[in-house]
Amino acid sequence: MKINLIESFFNTTYLFGNRTAVIEGNRTITYNELDIKARSLSETIVHEVGCKNCPIALFLPKSIESVYCDIAITYSGNAYMNLDVKNPKERLNNILSLIQPKAVITDTAHESIISDILPHDTRLINIDNIHNESIPDASFFMNHLSGMIDTDPYCIINTSGSTGTPKGVVLNHRSFIDFMEQTFDEYGFSCNDVIGSLSPLVFDIYSYELCIMMAKGATMVVIPDTYSAFPVKILDLMKTHRVSYIFWVPTIMVNIANMNLLSHVELPDLRLVWFAGEVFPTKQFNIWRKSLPGTKFANFYGPIEITLDCVYYNIEREIPDDEPIPIGKAFRNTDILILDDKDCRVTDCNTEGELCVRGTSLAMGYYNNPEKTAAAFVQNPLNHSYPEIIYRTGDMVYMNELGEIVFKGRKDTLIKHMGYRIELGEIEHVIINTLKLVHNGCVVYNHQKKEIILYYESDHEISPAEFRKAIGSSLPKYMIPVMYIRLEELKMNTNGKIDRLYYNKLANEND
Repeated sequence: MKINLIESFFNTTYLFGNRTAVIEGNRTITYNELDIKARSLSETIVHEVGCKNCPIALFLPKSIESVYCDIAITYSGNAYMNLDVKNPKERLNNILSLIQPKAVITDTAHESIISDILPHDTRLINIDNIHNESIPDASFFMNHLSGMIDTDPYCIINTSGSTGTPKGVVLNHRSFIDFMEQTFDEYGFSCNDVIGSLSPLVFDIYSYELCIMMAKGATMVVIPDTYSAFPVKILDLMKTHRVSYIFWVPTIMVNIANMNLLSHVELPDLRLVWFAGEVFPTKQFNIWRKSLPGTKFANFYGPIEITLDCVYYNIEREIPDDEPIPIGKAFRNTDILILDDKDCRVTDCNTEGELCVRGTSLAMGYYNNPEKTAAAFVQNPLNHSYPEIIYRTGDMVYMNELGEIVFKGRKDTLIKHMGYRIELGEIEHVIINTLKLVHNGCVVYNHQKKEIILYYESDHEISPAEFRKAIGSSLPKYMIPVMYIRLEELKMNTNGKIDRLYYNKLANEND
């Protein structure tokens, strides 16, 4: 029984040490080389930071360096937390202030950006200054990791929070190992797989790709984020490196389908395609499926709080363009509860309820945030006999006549946009309270056009350029609204609150 994910990496480096681990542009690194760099950095972490089960932040672009740094943090017995180098300083500062990592790992090119917002007790480790001549052997790390258990934290992934500060979701080794055991068996991953890695470091998808590498000796091909604007370059790169597996957010896949690129670039080695993070329009999905008849497709679903995904659907039947793709059934060792507004289990077909989850896949909670943790991770209302925690997703679903779970929409103001989970309230908080750009505002989402829209009250018209420049100083690009509509007065409901249902309907009624 494996307890720590680094145990898989020990075996992989022994079996596949000379195989290519990562391809990044014109650079490559073998598993042996990756292991040496990871152990070298890990020794520095152990001696300079001297703790276990603590958050260690990483502030680097996605690269060979970021891969070995995350593995090094795991070697050290701590939890990695990847930061987005493109995030505004204010957002980075909010994350660091909440999490208080014991160290931040970066390089010379990024040191000046992060150094002046480090918390008082946080060390800065520059990988360009590490020149360890003697690398500890495996026994050093096995001794160092002794006493650790499988529910110790593996990583922290930050997700949008309504108060303007992201929430740090704590995920442990056991839940990743549990997910790996089922997916590895069912989908036949091996050292021959080549991963087309497109997701940012801050996504849980990347963490799973890292797990495939550590456990199976697969090769990761880093796809530059700049290629998203030129999807044909992505396909050409996949063809060149014979990519066999991708796990993507549907946004880029929709663009590829709409541009009919799959008819121009053949991908004979692509055996497995997973997608998750948002709804994949069936019409565009069918273009992928018809273009790649020998490829297996699966729709995955699950908030970060459930360690990657809790529900999946292998697409084996024809799905009409006007029918949604089901999210399917629960993973092994995971139980799905569909609850109505009285917390009773929904049993009838086509009756909506909130999707709730119990099982080892659940996150440990939000780091340094007991109030938010207590609100989302709650006692199972169907169990009054002993303590049992479930996670309430806030997603509305129903069971169709085939026994497949189908996603319907959000219960609150949380959305999935470009693969990122966004709390619309956070955007409002920044615009109204932090930046004080408007007197009042309501942020809604057009699901068909995939556009964030702001309705606002102000003494004067504010240009979209002014809004974007100001908001961009506090929020990442994917959270900036694309439409700004000024009103004399926002419509209120009977409770004296902004009528969000009205503005949601207004934003989506012309689709």
